Amino acid sequence: MTKALEGIRVLDMTHVQSGPSATQLLAWLGADVVKVEAPGGDITRGQLRDVPDVDSLYFTMLNCNKRSVTLNTKTERGKEILTALIERSDVLVENFAPGAVDRMGFTWERIRQVNPRIVYASIKGFGEGPYTGFKAYEVVAQAMGGSMATTGFQDGPPMATGAQIGDSGTGVHAVAGILAALFQRERTGRGQRVNVAMQHAVLNLCRVKLRDQQRLAHGPLAEYPNDDFTDEVPRSGNASGGGQPGWAVRCAPGGPNDYVYVIVQPVGWPPLTALIGRPELAADPEWATPEARLPKLAKMFQLIEEWTSTLPKWEVLERLNSHNIPCGPILSTREIIEDASLAANEMIVEVDHPERGTFTTVGNPLKLSDSPVDITTPPLLGQHTEEILIGELGLGHEELPLLKTQGVI
Repeated sequence: MTKALEGIRVLDMTHVQSGPSATQLLAWLGADVVKVEAPGGDITRGQLRDVPDVDSLYFTMLNCNKRSVTLNTKTERGKEILTALIERSDVLVENFAPGAVDRMGFTWERIRQVNPRIVYASIKGFGEGPYTGFKAYEVVAQAMGGSMATTGFQDGPPMATGAQIGDSGTGVHAVAGILAALFQRERTGRGQRVNVAMQHAVLNLCRVKLRDQQRLAHGPLAEYPNDDFTDEVPRSGNASGGGQPGWAVRCAPGGPNDYVYVIVQPVGWPPLTALIGRPELAADPEWATPEARLPKLAKMFQLIEEWTSTLPKWEVLERLNSHNIPCGPILSTREIIEDASLAANEMIVEVDHPERGTFTTVGNPLKLSDSPVDITTPPLLGQHTEEILIGELGLGHEELPLLKTQGVI
């Protein structure tokens, strides 16, 4: 069975997380992703190692299903080889510092001269403007995209989220842009430039907070649990942020992740009052309607927690679900990695690695019925250099040792 992106070659000149997360998704969709690395390799190969002298999980979990070629693009021969790779590729993805690829001699004008059909995607920290030259990291993007200011509790400092919305979140946005450009190329025959900024991607994921910023002009936000409002959207703890109030309530035995997140819909209020042993609240005018409950959300979830704190979270989950009350247990990373349903859905997968043995990674979240995915091991540094340079670019066998001695590969 063919894959969605079969026949598409992606030249992967990315490193760390935002770029590799994008190109790994493209590889899972069937593209031939050739990771071009400096002779020293992607820096994450050696970062946060848990096994000495082998590629780290940081690298392996972001670079499955790719091939690796080493190339020193600062050398003239390296530039010639890169040009040949560009000629034979459909997509080029990079996430170097602003201007770095231009300084190599590969401006967009030069690249589209070499290959007018190529889609050239760049991931940067920021768009054009005063922040363009700033260095961007995951949490910097969260800070400047609206996430941190609205995450945490009202009386606490701004908080980063554990989800990598700045890095991998930007990678997903880049994939969307690349796929759209490839689709448009079918009609125009031309490639195009795709630019995605980390700050912009985070902002796109925080749009509901900008919604609430504008609503503040008309008064306090009733669905927020906060007592006081200024002219900025406050941090609101675990509030759902939507039309139906929600909160994480503690369960027995009271461990750090013994919580269930509960949403209180209007239809769910009567069965919920029965479950918590307060059935009289279903008809009490002080509690019976969403409008009556909104001013006392903290008290409402306190009443619910008085019940949930006596039961394990899985039992709470079962009882709530039996009445179609939206809820979900807070799953720890250990629970997720051991979750049988996630394994059955190939979202937690085991991958064999030639040096480190088996490791666990996240599977492909994009499920296409006609494009099945097998997660394959990430490449060793330069593993496919000979295969690509000789077998695909036509270099002679005798040149390879010379390229090594000259520091080109």
